[in-house]
Amino acid sequence: MFRNYFKIAVRNLWKNKGYAFINIVGLSVAFCVSVFLFLTAYFQLTFDDFHVDRDRIFQTYFFSNDPEKAGKTANMPLPLTPALKSEFPEIEGITRFVNGSEVVEYKGKFFDKNIKFADADFLKIFTFPLLKGNKEIALNDLSSIVLSENTAKDIFGTEDPIGKQLQLGLDENRKQYIVTGVLKDFPENSTIKFDMFTRTENLGNYANEKDHWDSYSHNVYLKLSPKTDKATFEKRLKPFVQKYFANNVASLKKRGAKPDEKGDLYALRLQNLANVHFDTEVSGSSGAPIALVYALMGIAIFILMIACINFINLNVARSFIRAREVGVRKSMGALKNQLFFQIWGEAAVICFLGFLSGVILAMLLLPTFNATFQSKLTLSYILQPDKVALLLGVFVLVTFFAGGYPAWQMSKFNAVEVLKGKVTMKKPGFLRNSLIIAQFTLSGLLICSTIIAVQQVEHLRNQPLGFQKEQVISIPVGNKVNSRQALQRMRNKLEGDPGILGITGSGVNLGFGLDRSTSRSVIGFTFKEKEISTDWLQVDYDYLKTLNIKLLSGREFNPSYPSDTLDRVIITESMAKMIGEKDPVGKFFQTDSAGVKHQIIGLVPDFNLYSSKAEKKPITMYLSGSGGLPYIFVRVTPQSLKISMDKLKAVWKEVAPESEFKGSFVDENTNSWYKEEERLSQVFSLASGIAIILSCLGLFAVALIVIEQRTKEIGVRKVLGASIANLVFVLSQDFVKLVLVAILISSPLAWFLMQKWLDNYPYRIEISPLVFVIVGVGAILVAVVTVSFQSIKAALMNPVKSLKSE
Repeated sequence: MFRNYFKIAVRNLWKNKGYAFINIVGLSVAFCVSVFLFLTAYFQLTFDDFHVDRDRIFQTYFFSNDPEKAGKTANMPLPLTPALKSEFPEIEGITRFVNGSEVVEYKGKFFDKNIKFADADFLKIFTFPLLKGNKEIALNDLSSIVLSENTAKDIFGTEDPIGKQLQLGLDENRKQYIVTGVLKDFPENSTIKFDMFTRTENLGNYANEKDHWDSYSHNVYLKLSPKTDKATFEKRLKPFVQKYFANNVASLKKRGAKPDEKGDLYALRLQNLANVHFDTEVSGSSGAPIALVYALMGIAIFILMIACINFINLNVARSFIRAREVGVRKSMGALKNQLFFQIWGEAAVICFLGFLSGVILAMLLLPTFNATFQSKLTLSYILQPDKVALLLGVFVLVTFFAGGYPAWQMSKFNAVEVLKGKVTMKKPGFLRNSLIIAQFTLSGLLICSTIIAVQQVEHLRNQPLGFQKEQVISIPVGNKVNSRQALQRMRNKLEGDPGILGITGSGVNLGFGLDRSTSRSVIGFTFKEKEISTDWLQVDYDYLKTLNIKLLSGREFNPSYPSDTLDRVIITESMAKMIGEKDPVGKFFQTDSAGVKHQIIGLVPDFNLYSSKAEKKPITMYLSGSGGLPYIFVRVTPQSLKISMDKLKAVWKEVAPESEFKGSFVDENTNSWYKEEERLSQVFSLASGIAIILSCLGLFAVALIVIEQRTKEIGVRKVLGASIANLVFVLSQDFVKLVLVAILISSPLAWFLMQKWLDNYPYRIEISPLVFVIVGVGAILVAVVTVSFQSIKAALMNPVKSLKSE
């Protein structure tokens, strides 16, 4: 019997190739896009999932209930970790984690590598398998260094690296290390990325900072014992905070701060490792917002729903064409359940072909998708047993609902009425109207969201950053050359060049350059009984001039003043406000009660140093006679951008022949600050385009149903003198009403959801009502055009033939 059903199904589909093609294409596109979106969401949601006991691993952060604005920071002082380890036995392991980069030398060969500084417990907390060495002792000695698998291959090739000696650093900072372990390379969905590890004590400033509780410079991760939960441990931390951060608490009280709902003014809290990737406020992660991940999953479900609605509508449309076939089969003794399974079997074949072609399409387009959305997805994620079971479940569910409903409707046809040609549906039913409204509601929601997301990205792109990003070239110096020497040599080479308007150095890049790295130094201290937190930015002479940052008062750093390299600083307006000085030039402050008194010599407007999406933070700029300047900025004339880049590349070969030139324009680098928003708008654009196409297919199917039902009415109207325009209007007006209802539902829903999304940005657009008007008019026009195709075809039909068909 089933074999017979299958043969009939194949014959019917072959006979109606156009119908089968539309269904298979619609389902395959929906399956393909859904696979991509679910893979993207799965990749994000499984970040750091590979660590054993992930639920017991946390990142620490400080919460400050400042009366102006509550704040959080994951930057910790160096003495915090040893103190926590000694005072809380429930901590199973704890480690500091500091980013860095060094030049590595082995047998006369040099390598630029990212080095991480951590404590011995690092290998006990995180599950990065050690391929060679013993994780219990790999980081016990200060001279020990652990490499990643790829780094070991780069440096040693096929040699066994264990026990080999490496030289790190240049000149007086040069140190010797012994390789004690090789770690398996980290997965792509790992928050912690590394080339090599050594002990925290090897940090260059460790000796000066190890006892300073007011210098916040790194992250801390800890692992709690199985019997200790997060909430209990956070309560246990309150006396610890009172003991070591009493000044912070006292300062907040004097400023009128009130305890939060947990009773805290200033608290040390824990962030679950599972949330670190998504929490940009606490961890500073560049990961996708969790709302975006859920939005991707929602879009995937929307597209599948639209495809299913189309499938139902097309099958219902075909039920009128096949009505006589069903009547004949019933008169020959076919039972209702036999007809159901036969018709449902045809739907199952179409679903299977759509599903199969969707998976094949996903495999073929995956490289393009990865390139377009800068992803690193692989289909291996869905080849796991639980994921295969989920896919099969989705297939069965889609087949059951999309194919089952039309089959059930057709199996209920009355044989006598069918054979008399009296199969009609008096009025469009509630379900069908609901399906049309649902389709266009989802499409309208996606289109509105797309337009608003694109507008916000443009707003961020055009947002004044406080410095000139155009015509400025950023050059990462790297670790193979002394940065100060490289900067001075470039100044000497380019002096007098009319195409060069300014040249300077900085400790921080603007945006992400070709080295794809960044660093941040935040200093916290108490000033006039007020807690101050500021970005501590090392710059060189001509920094303001090169970036076209205007002085509001005071002066820029000048080689004529030797003391500028010792204790002089330039601050931004928000820093001046934070220290409570309207005219700060000439004033002094100390970051450490026993340290240097810094004199303010200049005041500049606020500018974005790390992101265009966050509020401009207080910045303090200083000179140093010895510190490194890992980035060189060169401002060039607008007429010579390409020529200047080529010239700088040639000069760099003379200045630093061993270091690769990685120059890039700052305006391109700062685009990375809103790459997630651009990715969101691209995904929404893709999804809304597919959604509207699939919705039009569904509307096309419903138009076919209506015209089949109203054939006689169309003939009568033509005989009585109705024009083609009148007939198109009559046949289209019901659909326009449904689309209007969909727009009325989707517009406020899109407004609400996008308002929530935009609330995350201090610099945001205001949603214009014109967006919803344009989308509404566009949706109506699309609906009218789609319906008109069938309406005009019916209106042009010979009325004699229309009436005869009844």
